[in-house]
Amino acid sequence: MHVIPVADPADERLADYRDLTDIALRRRLEPAGGLYMAESATVLARALEAGHAPRSVLLQEKWMPQAEGLLTSFPDLPVYLVPAEVAEQVTGYAVHRGLLAAMHRPVLPTVAEVVAGARRVAVLEDVVDHTNVGAAFRSAAALGFDAVLVTPRCADPLYRRSVRVSMGTVFQVPWTRLEHWPSGIDELHESGFVVAGMTLGEGAISLDELVAEKHPRLALVFGTEGHGLTARAEQRLDRRVTIPMAGGVDSLNVAAASAVAFYATR
Repeated sequence: MHVIPVADPADERLADYRDLTDIALRRRLEPAGGLYMAESATVLARALEAGHAPRSVLLQEKWMPQAEGLLTSFPDLPVYLVPAEVAEQVTGYAVHRGLLAAMHRPVLPTVAEVVAGARRVAVLEDVVDHTNVGAAFRSAAALGFDAVLVTPRCADPLYRRSVRVSMGTVFQVPWTRLEHWPSGIDELHESGFVVAGMTLGEGAISLDELVAEKHPRLALVFGTEGHGLTARAEQRLDRRVTIPMAGGVDSLNVAAASAVAFYATR
């Protein structure tokens, strides 16, 4: 790796890292086929293990030993060494984990490639909070789900916060974005999946009842944080499923609900 000390937060070589807290700006700078950010040595290691290629790295002095261990295969990779205050001025937040890597986005696989051989698949419909997306990926990895599909309006799993919350498991769990929704449910049917949507609607069976049906191939659909599943998606489902609540609680956050459903149906 090629270490380059940088002391000026306005240095154009740091453009990939500038204003990372501005989501609207990052969407322009990180389009599909562009860049994403890997934050922390742990996340970078998982990205590299998945075969993703770094464009550059920004780090503080104390993280040099870890970077050297990770980047031995990239002798010409620019590594920008900055003081903590410069990192904060550039990114817009305190970079407590000390290391950021600008990564080239890989080409997403097709839905058919992602679900081939899978027995358990999660589908995130229009989940717009990056934290919830990252948490769902982490639970999917931890609880043995084989793949994740995200709808066209779902938040980006490779956005910095999603990657960080997932602890890099977005690189472990096969995933892709459905091009069409809710017609994408038909593609899952054609692949032999029973498609079950998590909902609070009347007439839904309980999660225990779904588990008792013992479906060989099961896809679980989780709706957006505010309104749950869309009516158009519900019309195409094979099962409508609810997690029974107690204590006067009407529902769980989508990240918590996905973890419960993943564990029950693993």
